[in-house]
Amino acid sequence: MKKKLTPRAVGIAGARLAATAFLIGVSLVFLMPVVLTITNSLMSQSEIASNYGKIFTGVTTPGTYVSSSVNLKLIPDTVSFSQYSAVLFRSPDYLMKYWNSVILVVPIVVFQTAVALVASYGFARFDTKFRTAVFFGYIILMLMPYQVTLVPNFLVSDWLGILDTRRAIILPGIFSPFAVFILTKFMRRIPSSVVEAAKLDGANEWQIFTRVCVPMSKSIVASVALLIYIDYWNMVEQPLVLLRGDAQSLHPLSVFLSKINAGDAGLAFAVATIYMVVPLLLFLYSEEYLVEGVSYSGGLKG
Repeated sequence: MKKKLTPRAVGIAGARLAATAFLIGVSLVFLMPVVLTITNSLMSQSEIASNYGKIFTGVTTPGTYVSSSVNLKLIPDTVSFSQYSAVLFRSPDYLMKYWNSVILVVPIVVFQTAVALVASYGFARFDTKFRTAVFFGYIILMLMPYQVTLVPNFLVSDWLGILDTRRAIILPGIFSPFAVFILTKFMRRIPSSVVEAAKLDGANEWQIFTRVCVPMSKSIVASVALLIYIDYWNMVEQPLVLLRGDAQSLHPLSVFLSKINAGDAGLAFAVATIYMVVPLLLFLYSEEYLVEGVSYSGGLKG
């Protein structure tokens, strides 16, 4: 005998269906630029010009609107890998800028995470007289947009003699307060009973840090490292201000992308696609850690 659905059950099912449809629509809107970038990178330069010419060449004729002159296409008429061939084999500048991005970002991610782990352990474990004031200073620095600290970073880099070198970007990135704040909030949630048990077993502070706190913080460390990577992988202002003159050859690909002219729009799509590959793969691989870290999982949920 079939169970009759009540009006309340029908209403809940309808609400869930509407919410699911809404979320799918929002997801498609956010994914559309990524999909268009990938599919357009497989178009020939002539096809891109015919579809998006008004965007890249500008509108100069009165009464002509971009919205009526652009043809958004998800499927190219003819799949062409000429853009990727040009980027990977005939235009070494793009690969050089890509490796510039890697050389700048990887040390920042590794050392900022390491410094943040040590600092956050100190903030969480040692109740000193200046702890609250120093941690409050970290919060104030984190709330400031990076553009506010660009001038002090420029002056300090000039004073240290590292201006127009990679160190002018890497050193401020290593000591950024963002990771310290997040990891401190997490480590303070580690039960004191766990630490006391380690002390009873004869563990010193270094052993408590490396064998208890760090393993328990694995998920949040992975999520913080991923967020740091995404932030600095897309940086633009820092290289423009701190790498000038001849040092522009050290600019990452994120800066170089904005300098591609309208005639090389196809190359821009191909380069942007290559530039997205690593972040997308890292996100897909670390998605579980990211969700766990944000939700303070691993038995430490509040």
